[in-house]
Amino acid sequence: MKNQRKFSKKEIEEFNKKMIIGNESRRLLLLLIIFLLTIQLRLNSVIGLCEHSFIDRNNLYNFNLASPQPRFPHGVLSEDGFYKVMVNETVLWFQLCDGMIFNHDPPRCAECSDCGGPSRCGMECSALVSKNAEGYQVCTTIGHVSSTNVSVIDEQNPYKGVTVRMSSRGKEHKGKEHNCSLSISIICDSTGVQGPDSMEILGTCDYATVLRHPSGCATIISFHERGFGWFGTLLIIIICLFGAYLLAGTVYRFFFLGVRGIEAIPNLDFWASLQHRTQSFFSSLVRKFRGPSASHRSSYSPVNF
Repeated sequence: MKNQRKFSKKEIEEFNKKMIIGNESRRLLLLLIIFLLTIQLRLNSVIGLCEHSFIDRNNLYNFNLASPQPRFPHGVLSEDGFYKVMVNETVLWFQLCDGMIFNHDPPRCAECSDCGGPSRCGMECSALVSKNAEGYQVCTTIGHVSSTNVSVIDEQNPYKGVTVRMSSRGKEHKGKEHNCSLSISIICDSTGVQGPDSMEILGTCDYATVLRHPSGCATIISFHERGFGWFGTLLIIIICLFGAYLLAGTVYRFFFLGVRGIEAIPNLDFWASLQHRTQSFFSSLVRKFRGPSASHRSSYSPVNF
């Protein structure tokens, strides 16, 4: 206790500052890790929205709409940043698996409150429809990326393709509530892209269109459920019985006979010598089929008279 050193007030303050700086650096590092994980989860969730897999009989069907194709590096996504369909005075813009990007021909709408506003109309949603109302165009958001859902067009014929459905809920220009949706049937066509050329109005604010694209074709993996067979089943039964024998014997010797350590394993001497016995057995078989070697022959040699 005589050698105990007393710290001054200044040294204590410097020590506290170092501790605070160390805690702040750890906190910043933790926040950075959380931020990177959040970005990764957001990216994975967007990519996963355009994937769909299911098993039918002995086949696994996997649809990945955003996967690159030989002639389409962005998959089903439009390289222009959007798809456009015009029918009479109604215009439909949409993008698959992502939000829309307008480098040219942007929507010109009086109001676009929930999809980027008048200055960036169409940039904050994945589907937008424009109608003529009283002489000017009014846009309504009908789909967001987060609401994307992929399903098979025909479960009896998975080769046909998939349907991508997106939806949106919000208010129209007069304050009315709307619940809109867009369904895009992506037909499997390995020859190229066709459409979309037309659209249907299925309800008050529900739209549908068709697109033929190679990304609508599934990747098929075939497998067979053959089981183990009689030999595999017999082998599993033998292994289970052997494990039960070792467990029961070890428990009996440990609790009832008081044997401790590795000696509690039943017939330990036999299992320890099993490797040597196996080697000796195979060596004897080899000698039996090859005949006696030179080292085992008799030292006497025949004498010719």
